[in-house]
Order: sequence, then structure tokens, then C-alpha cells
Amino acid sequence: MNKLIVKKAAVLGAGVMGAQIAAHLANANVPVVLFDLPAKDGDKNGVVKKALDGLRKLDPAPLASKAKLQLIEAANYEEHLNRLADCDLVIEAIAERMDWKHDLYARIAPYLGAGAIVASNTSGLSMAALAQGLPADVRPRFCGIHFFNPPRYMHLVEIIGTPETDAATLDALETWLTSRLGKGVIRALDTPNFVANRIGVFSILAVMHHTQAFGLGFDEVDALTGPKIGRPKSATYRTADVVGLDTLAHVVKTMQDTLPDDPWHAHFTNPAWLQALITQGALGQKTRCGIFRKQGKEIQVLDLAKQDYRTSAGEIAEEVGAILKMRNPAEKFAALRASAHPQAQFLWAIFRDIFHYAAVQLEHVADNARDLDFAMRWGFGWAQGPFETWQAAGWSAIAQAVADDIAAGKAMSNVPLPAWATEAGRTGVHTPFGSWSAREQRYVDHSSLPVYQRQIFPETVLGAGASTPDKSGETLFENDGVRLWRLPVQDAGIGIVSIKSKMHTIGDEVLDGVIAAVHQAEKTLDGLVIWHEAPFAVGANLAQVTEAIAAGQFDLLEKTVEKFQRASQTLKYSQLPVVAAVQGMALGGGCEFLMHADKRVMALESYVGLVEAGVGLIPAGGGSKEFAVRAAAWAAQSATPGEVFNFLQPAFQTIAMAKVAKSAVEAVEIGFALPTDTILFNAHELLWVAIREARALADAGYAPPPMARDIPVAGKTGIATFEMMLVNMKEGGMISAHDYKVAKAAAIALCGGEVETGSRVDEEWLITVERRLFVELLKTPETQARIKHTLDTGKPLRN
Repeated sequence: MNKLIVKKAAVLGAGVMGAQIAAHLANANVPVVLFDLPAKDGDKNGVVKKALDGLRKLDPAPLASKAKLQLIEAANYEEHLNRLADCDLVIEAIAERMDWKHDLYARIAPYLGAGAIVASNTSGLSMAALAQGLPADVRPRFCGIHFFNPPRYMHLVEIIGTPETDAATLDALETWLTSRLGKGVIRALDTPNFVANRIGVFSILAVMHHTQAFGLGFDEVDALTGPKIGRPKSATYRTADVVGLDTLAHVVKTMQDTLPDDPWHAHFTNPAWLQALITQGALGQKTRCGIFRKQGKEIQVLDLAKQDYRTSAGEIAEEVGAILKMRNPAEKFAALRASAHPQAQFLWAIFRDIFHYAAVQLEHVADNARDLDFAMRWGFGWAQGPFETWQAAGWSAIAQAVADDIAAGKAMSNVPLPAWATEAGRTGVHTPFGSWSAREQRYVDHSSLPVYQRQIFPETVLGAGASTPDKSGETLFENDGVRLWRLPVQDAGIGIVSIKSKMHTIGDEVLDGVIAAVHQAEKTLDGLVIWHEAPFAVGANLAQVTEAIAAGQFDLLEKTVEKFQRASQTLKYSQLPVVAAVQGMALGGGCEFLMHADKRVMALESYVGLVEAGVGLIPAGGGSKEFAVRAAAWAAQSATPGEVFNFLQPAFQTIAMAKVAKSAVEAVEIGFALPTDTILFNAHELLWVAIREARALADAGYAPPPMARDIPVAGKTGIATFEMMLVNMKEGGMISAHDYKVAKAAAIALCGGEVETGSRVDEEWLITVERRLFVELLKTPETQARIKHTLDTGKPLRN
């Protein structure tokens, strides 16, 4: 298989999807030419430039850093088509009109590079029909690349080939999308709406149908179809508002027009209330009014019976709530079927019909059941795909219940389940030797493309029997908080330290475990990787802190802080290289751990920050010290060695404002990570890469850095300068008296304590200062109130 190298890409269409696809390519350091129609007035690139300005404002941010905008070049079809010649990948992302796309293909064809891959981001048009708009010699390089919105964050990309698409091109593209852009790739069949939208939109239609049938309110349904059943918080109707009611109606109309033979075709219609909202211009979130609307601070929901809005309540009946709390899926589904409550009957009905639809359509939309389940997890945010849910609940019992309802006329279609679904002895569609392919009538394994060998613990479906990290490898040391283990098949000389606590909070048992694991590893191993599944670590165990405060054990708390500092220093000065493999949240102590590693391998979606100020504290696991040390090192390389204050200012703002990097790129920009660190887009590759990074450091003759002993500090003058800023903020009402106290403590820690400016200190001095200030803050009622409020509500308290 030839390797796909994309030195430059083009995106045709600067709408919502096109601009964000360009942004994610830029995140991956791919230069992009973003095209659109020439503006009618002024700068002909005005349409694209407006879209680029929009990228700066979107939340969640499509750009990993605003600096990535420099990689996107504005262009228009009238003046700049010649720039396509340098592009290795051209992605068309204009409106869903076959004629418009064909017209555009005819315009770009003469300018395409000889080996360029051309792809459409269509969400459901026929790829074979689209290919007819391109010259014969381009068609082997043409396919669908269907990103989901927003492209940076949604894991799913569907690749759709045509009968003429070169197989090696699809393999190369899948490899590139998987590793370079970090996507979960599904090979979809060329059918309307492909896999995820076909199944997902049907599930929405089923919810709409049964909402009316059981007389439930929209808010009531959203309460039932969100996290309680493993779906996103936006559930069904809130999701429709976010997507746009006009967009949803368009997708449903596409299914109606293109799937006349679908046994559920009678249900591919938009309800009258939906059409009425669209006619009124109430399109959802983008018009601030749809199924839901916000009036002042009150969330209101459309009430069809009243033909008006009312306060949204969304209550789940007590008996139904009790069923949803059941841990055994088989018992839960049996209880839903047995209950007479409309909410329970509604839930069984939507599950029954999605099981039914997925089973009948599997052979038409996907290569196998695994792909369909992954499509729903990655594209719609479901915790489990429909086949996983069915299998977990007991395949044969559910199949019989579905068949009985079909026979009784209760299902949305009377088409029978396929024979394979009801065959004797079937316990599911996912097994350790593959997932069921209805097309091939056999179990098929996952793709054998070499890129997937980089995923030591890939995402798997329920029933696949894949090994999990906690039960893999050879354990070398373990306590209640930490496991030190290795994977001989990867590299027996590199150990893995995994934190075991909930959310990977850092308490006494974790600190003891980290110190012991490093000492153990120094005796027998060549390197260490700190890795576990996301999050990396959400900071100190505040529950333990609160218990100690309540008991007045401040001496014990100071010893724990000292142990935290010793654990960080143990990582930094270990006799073997330590690599932190980071994904998800790395907050507070988690951030301090990664700062003390020799190298960081970070997933793009890493959210890193020293957030202690939010609970009225300062970083004291070595974080304040480490920024002071780095400021001195940066100053030493400047024109004024020893003058560290200017290098402390960004660190002070970061700590005082509890700033969190919203990507690994921002973590480098802020200073939590270094420019020499590695950023990966596919989090499943973290461990594979981190092990190799540790091995490379070991093989290069690793020696720990020398202990910093002659560190210039900003001292009293630096503290006074920071304090002037704080006085102005306090008097202006921007911060409270306690915010002032916390921020001043951060300033003192960063400036090396209240010593003369330019004094030289060592690391031990710095960690002693930060520890003293931390414990002093712990003793204040305001900080104690902040900690309690955060534990109780998960939100910060401003007091």
C-alpha cells in the first residue's frame, strides 16, 4: 500500500462544515486552501474571510490554537482554481445538490493534480452518481469522506467508495484519517445517508412517532432519551434544535425521496408541528427558538396541546426511574416491557423499533454489525450501539419480544426480522472472532491495515472479548492507588504506571504508589510511561482533604503536600526516563505530574491546567516551583539573564486565573508542555508512541537533569508589582478579597518568597515556600467553603 502524503489540501465550500474541516486539517499542520464563491462586493475572498473570522468565535473551538489560522489560505473559484494543482487532497463540502456539485466538479477538473484524491463530504448523496461528474481518469481517486459536525471533536468519518474507486486509495486514505486526523473510520456502503445518519435519523423518527403515540411531552422525552439510556445530554429534541430543525427536515425529506422501497417509508415524513415551526422561522438554536426556547433564565418547551410554550420540567416517573437504575440489562428490558406506565412502554417501543430497523437494514448499509455500532457511538454519541444493547439484554429474549410485537402489529413496520437474527442458538452479533456480516453471512474481523497495530488497546464492541489494560501485561508492583506493569510483547524494558483511583484523583495511596513504582522501576527497567485511559488526572483527592480539615489535621495535610512534592520530584529526577501519556483532563496535581515528566506524549484533546485557585489554593505539588524554575531558564537565554519577572507574568496569570488549555497545542503555548513534546490526534496511539519515546530516551543514554540550585527569583519587587495589579482589580470589583489573597500567595510562590530581588535559591527552597502558602490558605474559612462547594456541586464558588 502506497503511503498517502498530504502536503497541501483544498476544501471547496466555506460553509459551516467546510470551514471547520479546513480548521481541523490546519490543526494537523496541513496547509489548506479554502474556496468559495467570489463575493459580490469588495474583496472577492470576502466569503471565505468571513468564515475564517467565524472560526475564531465558535465554541467549542474548531481550532486547537488560533495560530493555526495562518495555515488556511482564502481563495475563490473565479481567480484561484490554479492553486488546486499543488493539493494532494481536495474535499468538496458545498450544499447537498447533485447538480451544483457536478457543475463544480466540471470547473475544477482541469486544475487537479495528477495524483490528487478528490472527495465529497456529502452526508447522503449517491457517490456513484457524483462520480459521473468527474473525468474517467479522476474517478479511481474519488470517494466520499463524510465528517460529522463538529469535525474536530466528532470521532466518526465515513469513507464511501464507488465501483470505480481504487482499493489502495481507500486504504491509504483510511490510514491517513485514522492516524493524522485521529478519526474512527467506517467504510460505509453507497446507500442514502450511509450508516450513522440512516440509523440515527430513523431513531429520531421513531422517537417522534412514539412521543405522539404515548402522549408524552418533548421535555419528558428528552429526560428519558438522554444519559439515562446512554445517549448524550442533548437527548432527542434538544439535539434537533442544535442541529437545526430545517436541517433535520431536509435529511428526512432525503430519506423520503431516495428510499421508496424501505419498509418504514411511511414514517419518513416530517410531523405537522415540525413543518409549522420551520414556516414560522423557529429553526432551533440558530434562531434562539425551536422546540425549546429561553425566556430570560427560564427554559421553555413547546406544548402541542396548548399550542404554546410552557416551563420545561422533564420529569421521569418514579417507577420508570427505578427501572432505569437496574444494572442488569436483561432485567431492565423485561421490566420496561412489563410496565404499564407510558414512559416505560415508550422506551421499550423506541428500542424495539431501532433493533428491528438495524437488523433488517444491516446488509444494506454496513459491512458488519461492528461498523454499525461504532457509527452510532462515534457519530451520535451513544454509549452503546443498537446491537451491543440488544446483545447485552439477552439476544434471543429480545429477538422473540420484537418478533411478537411485529406479529401483534405494534411495531412501526410488519417486515419480519431477518432469519439470521432469530436462528437457534444465536447469542449476539459480536464475538471474539469477529462481528456478524449480514451481507456475507459470516463473522468478520476488524481491518488488518497496519495503522491499527499502533492501537495497543483499540476501542472494541461489547462481546468482542478484547483484553483490557487492567488485566493485561505483567504486574511488577501494585498498591491501592497505582499499578506498575509492563507489556513484554511491546517492550519488556519499559514499565507502565497506571493510577487506579476514580477519575484518577491523587490521594495518599497514589502518591505512595508513584514513589514506590519509580524506585522499583529504577532497579529493573529502562524507562517508564505514565498511562491510563482518560482522564489523565483531575487533581488532588478533595474528599481526603476535606476529611483532614474537618478533623483539624493540618500537620497531616502539610505532610501530604510534602509527599506530593516528593512524588513530583521523584518523577523529575528518576534514574530512568519518564514519559507522560496524556489524554483528557490533566488538572491540578495531574498537570503537575505531567510537568515533571521528561517528555509528554499528548492527545490533541488534552485539557491541561493548574486550577487550584478555583478552590482557593495555589499549585503546591511542584507546579509553582516548576514555573519559577522555567522562568529562570528562559531568562538565562534572553538578553537580560537573571531578570525573570517578565517570564513570570504569563505563569502568574495562568495560575491566578486557573486557566485551562483547551488542547495539547494550547498546553504547549501556555507552558504546561514543551515544543519538543509529541502531540497525537488519535488517543488510541498514545501508549504505543509513549513506549517508543521512552525506549528512545533510554537507548540514547538517558541521565536525569541536574538539580536546579542557583535559581534567580523576582523576590519582593516582583511580588509588589503583581500586588499593584491585584489592588487595581480588587478596587475595580473584578476580584474578591479572597481572590486577592489567593493570587498574592501565587505571586509569592512564583517570586521565590519575600526575599531580595535577584536572590539565588534552590528547588527545595521554592517547594517549601509553595507548601507553606498552600497550608495557610487551607486554614482559611473561604478556601474551606470553596472546597466543600466544589465537592457538593462540581462548580467553583466565588466568595
